[in-house]
Amino acid sequence: MSKSTISTFQLFERFPDQEAARAYLEGLLWPNGPRCPVCGLGERITTRKGGFYRCNQCQEDFTVRTGTVMERSHIPLHKWVYAMYLVVTARKGISSMQLAKEIGITQKSAWFMLGRLREACGGTDFSKLRGIIEIDEAYIGGKEGNKHAHKRAGKHDPDNKAIVLGMRERGGRTKALPIEKADGATLEFAIIDRVEPGSTIHTDEWRGYAGLKYLDFKHETISHAAGEYVRDGVTTNSIEAVWAVLKRGIYGTFHHVSEKHLDRYVREFTFRLNEGNVERHTLQRLESFVDGTAGKRLTYKAMIH
Repeated sequence: MSKSTISTFQLFERFPDQEAARAYLEGLLWPNGPRCPVCGLGERITTRKGGFYRCNQCQEDFTVRTGTVMERSHIPLHKWVYAMYLVVTARKGISSMQLAKEIGITQKSAWFMLGRLREACGGTDFSKLRGIIEIDEAYIGGKEGNKHAHKRAGKHDPDNKAIVLGMRERGGRTKALPIEKADGATLEFAIIDRVEPGSTIHTDEWRGYAGLKYLDFKHETISHAAGEYVRDGVTTNSIEAVWAVLKRGIYGTFHHVSEKHLDRYVREFTFRLNEGNVERHTLQRLESFVDGTAGKRLTYKAMIH
């Protein structure tokens, strides 16, 4: 067994029931003791039965679920922890059908649960990428090879496909987000918002990146049309490796992802590349995931809206 991970059996030994999972979650989310999610105070808290607490300041009852993606869920907490473990360790993701079988709930509940867990993935790191940044777009939708020849779209002609823009720091973090179109204005705005001025940017020859040379970046391009993939350290291979994993997950595990929910799926995959990096111990990755659940409640109504 690798020293950087724990098995499913070991996870069950750590969290055999709801009480063990509750103690674990409270220790991570409330390291200094219970705090009221309404007023934010932790001085006048009374412990009640069944994991409930009463804030004597604002007269509110709460649990460790309150104010997190687990709020108002009837699924036991040790099943939530196991679901987090699966999301963290499944490189290509886990489907709602598979999760339903794993933890003994309905597929509908598993779908909602996964949506809430994806809501907890990332979205809080506003620091900009720096150094050498590889940037590329991916087009998510039906495979062109399955279409009639006259209906196939080119790489930069999405034709009903969703577009995801990705930026990968050489040897570091990854940021990705869905965009409406891959024109120069959209690409430049997204890059300026997420990349430190003075950084070196590597892209392919797509004309949407042409304006970067007029901004505060050093812009290098690689010509895929000419069969060029690496030239003197200039390449987009790292970000394209991200697309390989994302597309294998979408086509192989989920089969179809609606554009409405695409942002959450993208955040799940980027979380595994950043906080969920396999070089970190599984428990550390799990702790990072738990930290992200706070303040991100997602209701079923909001999810299907």
